Amino acid sequence: MLRAATREAISAAAEIVRSGGLVAFPTETVYGLGANALDAFAAAKIFEAKARPTFDPLIVHIADDAMLRLVVDEPIPPLARRAMQRFWPGPLTLVLPKNSRVPDLITAGLSTVAVRIPAHRVAHALVMHAGVPIAAPSANPFGALSPTCAEHVQATLGDRVACILDDGPTPFGIESTILAFLPEPTILRPGAIAREAIEEALGCNVAVVSIATSTPSVPGQLPQHYAPRIPLRIVDPASVAPEDRRRAGLLAFRDDVPGYGASRILSPSGNLPEAAAQLFAHLHDLESSDIDRIDAQEIPEVGLGVAIMDRLRRASIKS
Repeated sequence: MLRAATREAISAAAEIVRSGGLVAFPTETVYGLGANALDAFAAAKIFEAKARPTFDPLIVHIADDAMLRLVVDEPIPPLARRAMQRFWPGPLTLVLPKNSRVPDLITAGLSTVAVRIPAHRVAHALVMHAGVPIAAPSANPFGALSPTCAEHVQATLGDRVACILDDGPTPFGIESTILAFLPEPTILRPGAIAREAIEEALGCNVAVVSIATSTPSVPGQLPQHYAPRIPLRIVDPASVAPEDRRRAGLLAFRDDVPGYGASRILSPSGNLPEAAAQLFAHLHDLESSDIDRIDAQEIPEVGLGVAIMDRLRRASIKS
């Protein structure tokens, strides 16, 4: 059931969560598929709806410090506290010691839990009204393109979700950055908060270890992920022969290249936040076009360009 994200609709969706059901809702990153994070049976519905392997942990969304104490144990590293003060609410997920209240299914049996406070008004209101932490991966079939509007969710999971809250396109359009403390601060998944901003806030160097593994410790670490239904390759489109462009689609950074059967430009001005916000929406458009392949142009790997290229590389890997 697709509903505009009014106060009444959010309240109804919160009741579904409290009752052990599934709801899809917008965050500032992508649309999430949510269930009560303290209810293992409810969480199991997420894995079933997405056909998600249970070895892939989920992110838990909370509303405030009181809810943080429900899912996280002390000691919390001082740098993690500093990151919370600077980036919460916002698209930064922290990997912290797990409280025993959190079912092992949520964390794939790990002793840590990935947690954040969302900044999106609908997501935050939903968690507040539900009164429980909400576990929520992206609201899409496992491994497929992330959804950045309610229509993306309805097209792929519509019959598996009790309610889809619609608040239009998501502002960031790319998943949260995941930061762990090993014990030094380390980005395990590049995302909507760039490393440079985290380093400035924490006053220290931050490593980026985007690990491709079959046994992930946080979401988004599998080698193949975020993939369209048709093949995607990373290539310089200018080097592609004209006859090879006709049945292909182009995902370009700034400039179009003639001869492609379909094309989408991430940011004509070269603005990386704009490119990140458009990434999945444009890939959804190309996936639906009458083409056989997507040619994706490389993005400068600075700032949010690191997260964009991370998604494109995973989307291009053959299973």
